[in-house]
Amino acid sequence: MPVPRTAPSRTHLIADTALALLAERGMRGLTHRAVDEAAGLPQGSTSNHARTRQALLEITVRRLAERETQALTPDEMPAPRDGLDALVDGLALALHRYLTGHRDLLLARYELALEATRRPELREFYDAAGRRFREPLTALVTAAGSPEPARHVLSLVAFCDGLMFSCIAGSFHTSLPTLDQLRDSFRELLSGMLRAR
Repeated sequence: MPVPRTAPSRTHLIADTALALLAERGMRGLTHRAVDEAAGLPQGSTSNHARTRQALLEITVRRLAERETQALTPDEMPAPRDGLDALVDGLALALHRYLTGHRDLLLARYELALEATRRPELREFYDAAGRRFREPLTALVTAAGSPEPARHVLSLVAFCDGLMFSCIAGSFHTSLPTLDQLRDSFRELLSGMLRAR
């Protein structure tokens, strides 16, 4: 007998709708009323779950982090002991999956990141959500032999962020890299970082 699928929680529905609105309309298009209408909820439902704009942005950032975790964590992601090739393959696969299957999430991410530069209370929340990704990446880079994991993680994150922005909203938006091209790029980057000193 098949297991029945459960409906998404109201909070997830609101946050997922908010993410879709951010991708479609930008930050100015994200209102409590717009979320209610787009989600097919009775007027006032979003306000009942997130009374203020800050509360709405916080549940949206939290949901973005959850969905990014799903997008960026393929089953094939290496364990820290698997070495440089496995790290290269895992990072390339994660980034390729995100670029080819989650464009709207990336657009919403950029809207939230820009808003966090203007709202200190959101900045703190946004940064805390981002640590969910940096800490495992630091462990992987350390296990691969990095003599300066904090600096190398910064370089990796900057590389990934720059590539994602260029391919989704920048001048390379019409030419996504292939999985093999991403593997080559990560191998070049990580080989330079982790070379014997």
